[in-house]
Amino acid sequence: MSTEQQIHDRIERAASTVGAVWPLHSFVTANPLAGFEDRPFHEAVAAAERLVGGDGYPSADVFRRAWEAGQIDPETLAIELSEHGYDAAPEALLDHMEKTETPVDTDPDTDPDTDIDADAAEETPTDRVDRLLTKWLAAFLDQGQAEWPMPNREEGFYGAFRAVARHDREIPGRGAIADLPDDPVDSIERVLADRPANRWDAVFEHHLAALPGWTGLLKQRSAAGDGWQSAYPITLAGYLAVRLALAELVGAPIEPPADDADAAAAGEAADGDAAPLPEAWLTAWEATYREELVDAVTDASASLSDTGGDGRPDAQLVFCIDTRSEIVRRHIEATGAYETHGYAGFFGVPMRYEGYGTDLTVDACPPILDAQHRIVDRPTDGADDERASYDGWSRLLDAGRAVVHSLKSNAATAFSFVESAGSGYGAALAARTLLPARVYDFLGAADERAPSTHEFCTPTVDHDHDAAGELPLGLTLAERVEYAATAFELMGWEEFARVVVFAGHASQTANNPFGSSLDCGACAGNPGGPSARVLATICNQEAVRDGLRDRGFDLPGDTVFVAGEHNTTTDEVTLYTGDVPESHYEDVERLREDLATARAGAAAERAESMGAAGAGVRDTERRAADWAETRPEWGLAGNAAFVVGPRALTADLDLDGRSFLHSYDWATDTEGDALEAIMAGPMVVTQWINAQYYFASVDTAVYGSGSKVTHNPVGNVGVYQGNGGDLMTGLPLQSLMAADDDLYHQPLRLSTVIHAPVDRVTEILSRQADLAELLDNGWLSLTVVDPTQNHDAFHYDGELQWTAVRPDEPIADSAVSMNAPSVADD
Repeated sequence: MSTEQQIHDRIERAASTVGAVWPLHSFVTANPLAGFEDRPFHEAVAAAERLVGGDGYPSADVFRRAWEAGQIDPETLAIELSEHGYDAAPEALLDHMEKTETPVDTDPDTDPDTDIDADAAEETPTDRVDRLLTKWLAAFLDQGQAEWPMPNREEGFYGAFRAVARHDREIPGRGAIADLPDDPVDSIERVLADRPANRWDAVFEHHLAALPGWTGLLKQRSAAGDGWQSAYPITLAGYLAVRLALAELVGAPIEPPADDADAAAAGEAADGDAAPLPEAWLTAWEATYREELVDAVTDASASLSDTGGDGRPDAQLVFCIDTRSEIVRRHIEATGAYETHGYAGFFGVPMRYEGYGTDLTVDACPPILDAQHRIVDRPTDGADDERASYDGWSRLLDAGRAVVHSLKSNAATAFSFVESAGSGYGAALAARTLLPARVYDFLGAADERAPSTHEFCTPTVDHDHDAAGELPLGLTLAERVEYAATAFELMGWEEFARVVVFAGHASQTANNPFGSSLDCGACAGNPGGPSARVLATICNQEAVRDGLRDRGFDLPGDTVFVAGEHNTTTDEVTLYTGDVPESHYEDVERLREDLATARAGAAAERAESMGAAGAGVRDTERRAADWAETRPEWGLAGNAAFVVGPRALTADLDLDGRSFLHSYDWATDTEGDALEAIMAGPMVVTQWINAQYYFASVDTAVYGSGSKVTHNPVGNVGVYQGNGGDLMTGLPLQSLMAADDDLYHQPLRLSTVIHAPVDRVTEILSRQADLAELLDNGWLSLTVVDPTQNHDAFHYDGELQWTAVRPDEPIADSAVSMNAPSVADD
């Protein structure tokens, strides 16, 4: 193997400790410690603390509040403490934990008491490297925000730096930059030539972890290979070559401190094998939550065999497994004879989507999958009037955006505009600030006058053999049949209503750099409506229906598939009904009315969780339009469980928007293929989401992004805290906390509950080594409620072993509430 290839391999290994970071316009929630998932949880958080300084467990104060609120069962806690070797009283252990903690600064870069001049005077050489490097990274990685783009970007980051940075007077000895080798690997070898090769891994790991936000972004970008990466490439090797060159020029250390390097070389031996005290508290907290959930599901399972079918439902609605869907699904089912189901929000089609009138493409599928198809929205025949109207509105909006952009970037233009626009512009600003709900009404009325693309466009689902491109345009007939059949198989469907709705979801917010984090995670931080339209279009095709009969799905002739989109801020569900036949108009209109009723109930519940008890739809609309609103909705905050089973299993449970729900019927999945797909796909994705919220809650300064109040967007790719530094990698405080001292999200690892034979799950884990490793290492838990064994529950203990769960008192009433107060509630 060549030396160059060895260096690339070493860099890739070192980079595994840095979590991928997605750009703001397509923010994806992911486990920031994904590179450590091959280690037990307590070892992983210890290793991450050494590398990036992040805390891996909730603080003693958070545990104390949960304990005092009754969220941690005393008996369960006593068992966990004993197993971890602790015999002192819980209060004494909390006191001890509190004394040994390092105070967490949630916003370290914006301390109002900081003496900026003193900070500058105390800048270390390493700090100087970070400051210089982030300046050049921001310039190179900019995605259209900068008025004057960095020159020479087409040469790649390393090449552009060599060409331009020689003129940066902040870099000492900058003339040497022009003499750097042409190849970044050669440059790395030159810097490390006098150092033992067995220390190179530690050097790479140290420098990649120094700015985990920026390196996580370039790691994701280089792997994705999107349009920006193709035009302006950046690699891990190029990044390290620049960083090491700067370190040499400013006299910063090349190697990490000896203690850190020794610990890395020893395979984290310094972390020890014993789990710390917080692990016992966390496990007890999770077990307390899980026990209540499992008891409810076990009781519901026992009652399933006693209930017969209720006839053909008026409509079936398929929502994303997203926790926010659980709320609106309950309220929809309460309005009539409706079935709701859960399925990953990209609806099983891994596509690269291009909307009408835009050159921007997005990969609308989970990050664990690669896009396989290119789908383009194209105008349908006979829709010229709607298309012309839409184009006119688009040109008007584009002109307005151009004016606003000019105002932001040119002070002279701003003054002249305000002078000429006068009171009208001021009145608009005042309305936006003081009357956001009225602004929502105005914008909604404007939207009603302007046609939407789904009214005159159809997604290109049919395969085009002649279309050029990296991915095939559309899907073959066999692929369309496969995606439709897979959806029905995974959800265990055997009956179809007259109207079947695939409802994607998207958020609505007026001023939020992290807005895409509130959209569909299964669609890589993009709205889910396009994915819903694709599957609905496929399922309405006669050729697909003919193919589905061969797969055992004989769809009734009167079944019509409709796409829609759930607004998770306002709980409005919009139906795309342009292709609905006249025979179904009455069905759809009745469904619309019931969706409006369900929206009112769901919005009232959501408003109460936002601290606006007694409010409802109007308050959610205000939040959606208020540009001063730091928290338009809670997103996935509160998530704690993933339940896989038939809808009847949880239909009578109020899960408080804390559970991902995936439809599945073990009886129709005789080979276990559907369950294996759910466990290998959605279960992993929900664990990533859960881990993102967990770590951002326990240490928002390192794994989150601090307060939105001091966010500074940079390059349309990320945010700083203040005016520079590393990119923030996770969720802001406002997505996690109800107030400064009131943590809304309970930092619990995911509890998965599957309704299926336990032997089937064991077989899947024996084949899926990565899944078994996640469970064995404690990144999530798994409980199986087995309908073939008297509906008993079995908890996974590791190494493919299970422990039977025997609740002392079976729950008599299946209408159980899983509501849980904030950890700050008493």
